[in-house]
Amino acid sequence: MKNLNYPLDLKFKITTLASDFNMTDSKGQHLAYVRSKIFKLKDDVQVYRDEKKSEILYNINANQWIDFNASYSIKENSGTNLGSVSRKGMKSFWRATYNVFDTNKNEVYKITEENPWIKMFDGMVGEIPIIGMFTGYFLNPSYLVKDNNDKILFRLKKMPSLFGRRFQLSKISNIPENDESLVVLSLLMMVLLERSIG
Repeated sequence: MKNLNYPLDLKFKITTLASDFNMTDSKGQHLAYVRSKIFKLKDDVQVYRDEKKSEILYNINANQWIDFNASYSIKENSGTNLGSVSRKGMKSFWRATYNVFDTNKNEVYKITEENPWIKMFDGMVGEIPIIGMFTGYFLNPSYLVKDNNDKILFRLKKMPSLFGRRFQLSKISNIPENDESLVVLSLLMMVLLERSIG
């Protein structure tokens, strides 16, 4: 995943049991089809070239059954390790936080929820009959990717929709070309996890 035309659009399918979505670039060009296998004890995600699943590009696999503090290894289909992403368990109760690691297990980037109050209000308003059905139109979280110097590199924002099915990824600052795939794939995994949490 290099030389991408931002912003990228992530659109979930609502007609399948599995958590799956398509990713397109700013020109509408299809980049990937992401699918999480259902009925698995550990998260197992494949990134395909297209919906026909004709070619697997990347695999993302959890290292344990329970995702409280699980780490997810990110590999090319050839087996080449790109790094990993892990959810900060206790810290993520208030503000979703993920650490991105390189192949040497050094933390190189951090993904954090930009405004944790949105999640709290969404949880409260979501319980109100009828009104709760429409929170997806006005309570939309966003996530920031920062380097170790706290420089913002990417912003991922949930777009207004009834079923929370669309996200947009914008690039704010340049990033080393070799790290771009790792960060984008980490965000794809994070979207699946955060969406499953609610």
